[in-house]
Amino acid sequence: MSTVLNRVDLRPAYQPAARYLRRPLTLLRTYSTNTLRFDLLAGLTVGVVMLPQAIAFAVIAELPPTMGLYAAVVGSVVGALWGSSHHIHNGPTNANSLLVFSALLGAGFIPGSTGYIVAAGMMAAMAGLFQFALGMARLGILVNFVSYSVVVGFSAGAGVLIAATQLFPLFGLNLPFRELPQILWGLVSNLHALHPATTAIGLGAIVLLVLLSRLHRRLPGPLLILVLAMLVVWLFRLDQGGVKVIGALGGGLPPLVNLPLFDLDMIRRLSTGALAVGAIGLVQTMAMARSIATQTGQRLDSNQEFIGQGLANLASGFFSGFPVAASFSRSALNVKAGARTPVAAVISGLFVLVATFVVGPLAAFLPVAALSGILIITGLGLVDVAEIRRILQGTRGDALIMVITFLATLFLAIEFAVLLGILLSFIHYALRTSMPRVHEVLPDPDFRHFAYRPDAPSCPQLGIVDIEGDLYFGAVNHVEEEIYRLHQRNPEQRFLLLRMQHVNHVDFSGIHMLENVVRYYRELGGDVFLMRVGQRVLQTMSATGCLRFVRPDHLLGKDDAIEQIFYRVLDPAICIYECPVRAFRECQNLPKRDVAVRMPRLREIPEGLLIEITPRELWRQLTDGDPRPTVIDVREPREFHRGHIPEARPVPLATILSDSVRLPNDRRIVLVCQSGRRSQRAAYALHRLGIMDVAVLQGGMRAWEAANLLEAVEPPGTAGDGAALEER
Repeated sequence: MSTVLNRVDLRPAYQPAARYLRRPLTLLRTYSTNTLRFDLLAGLTVGVVMLPQAIAFAVIAELPPTMGLYAAVVGSVVGALWGSSHHIHNGPTNANSLLVFSALLGAGFIPGSTGYIVAAGMMAAMAGLFQFALGMARLGILVNFVSYSVVVGFSAGAGVLIAATQLFPLFGLNLPFRELPQILWGLVSNLHALHPATTAIGLGAIVLLVLLSRLHRRLPGPLLILVLAMLVVWLFRLDQGGVKVIGALGGGLPPLVNLPLFDLDMIRRLSTGALAVGAIGLVQTMAMARSIATQTGQRLDSNQEFIGQGLANLASGFFSGFPVAASFSRSALNVKAGARTPVAAVISGLFVLVATFVVGPLAAFLPVAALSGILIITGLGLVDVAEIRRILQGTRGDALIMVITFLATLFLAIEFAVLLGILLSFIHYALRTSMPRVHEVLPDPDFRHFAYRPDAPSCPQLGIVDIEGDLYFGAVNHVEEEIYRLHQRNPEQRFLLLRMQHVNHVDFSGIHMLENVVRYYRELGGDVFLMRVGQRVLQTMSATGCLRFVRPDHLLGKDDAIEQIFYRVLDPAICIYECPVRAFRECQNLPKRDVAVRMPRLREIPEGLLIEITPRELWRQLTDGDPRPTVIDVREPREFHRGHIPEARPVPLATILSDSVRLPNDRRIVLVCQSGRRSQRAAYALHRLGIMDVAVLQGGMRAWEAANLLEAVEPPGTAGDGAALEER
């Protein structure tokens, strides 16, 4: 047993995990001091913005402001050191804070209580563990299955809720309502009780913030407003006149908290909220990281980003913070300020840590109304009107996901709204992949490529179907039903060409589906051909034995697929005498002739009725036979002129079918066409006329040419009656 274990190579399992955890060492080893100046400037710029945000976002979650500061410090530093993006900035966010508040409230914790504060840290640790586990398991690809519409819808709904919940403190009202309809009704019915000084500070903060943002976007408007508000409260002693203030903040390093890691009841109560916090944090972070990466050209590692987010939340939970995530506004500011590496985010976190020693005592004069005014503006800023408009004008599925997530965020529990949006994304993905587009295509008018042309007539013999998706267990039933439906529209089509260039994966259910379709067409007397099959699909077909069933010679390339099927498979008699459609390039030069009689179908000819003769045997009989057979070429005159068997007489199939032909009955008649199919029809027609000594050249003129036997051509200007022959 130990020998077997010694032979097992475990390096592929632990090497990626070790690389993920060594991320700070890699960053330190590759860091260039030439970028320090840029990172320092960007870090200080973002830190100035993050300081008031950390306090304000803690207020949204109804947590002590110090927890917001600690979460800002720990989240930004740890997330930067272990994350993948050079510019993503972690810490408290407005939407995430509202989600934390809703989840804790829904779990039965009372805001302001010790249990509420402990549960916030525990939720951060649980969400972080979930994110960290996904990253270590290298499941970062899962975020690709969540629509960006979920983020847009949730952010818009959270922004409206944040603005609504801050209306009461903005006007100095103390009402217990927390749901949107109750908030609006409570505000209208209690306007007479608003506090004038508080209202003036709150509305003044909103007006100043809007003016400063229009004056200069890089000005730290929230910080300037908070400083100004503190001065006003201090000068006029408004805190003694009923204006509610934050209160003095304690400074110092984030203290380590003893979380109840084995409290199963708390874990059960927080599990849904922690899952929602972790999931929306990852989706939001990766959406933002990719958006920034398109501007900077950086290559991202989603698994590394998952680990960075997970460790940031774990550290925030254990060091007196609450759940953190990437911030849209701070990350964008980080890029604009010229950040080159994650060190910029580390510097911003250290700036907030130092600033807490200064800001802490001054917060005794910080009015809550000023924070509420700032939060209302930042909350409404989450409603991205441009993105909402683009999604509504885009696909119906994305628009529906966004609208449902937005409404659920407004009127349902927020954590449920997040999970509902994610669930809708998975359902939308499953429906889209399980119902790939299966449609008939035809050559375009210039015969350069295939195109979807629903108004163009189809070839009566060959259907060409494009499958735009993978053949896995969830999709095969839809694909098979669509193929049968297309065949019911053209029931005479006995041959099918499946274009497989968009099929990147096929599982065993897909293999069974392909075999069922092939079996269906063969029972009709036709067959199925596959075009441009990918290497991975080909390997699966070979490994499962499907390739032997389909037959390797039925796998065709792009350039010669139609040509091979047209000249080797399709019935030229139908093309010439029955089909009014010129669907393919090869059809264009075919003669078209109307016949007054019905063209017999090949499948109507009884098996064993017709005699076939090989090209070599016919050549022997023509040279040494006594009597020599009469060779009748049933092709059209144009085809006969280009090459035929010496001594052959041209009698087109239409003439034989018209019943007006007179053929010798003193010797065997050998019928010849291009591939043998028209000859079989002619032989069957002669049998019905009582002429029984008839044979068909096996493989037609194609087989004759392949055998390198003598061939004759008509000189230009001849009537094509076979009187003048020139050997070649």
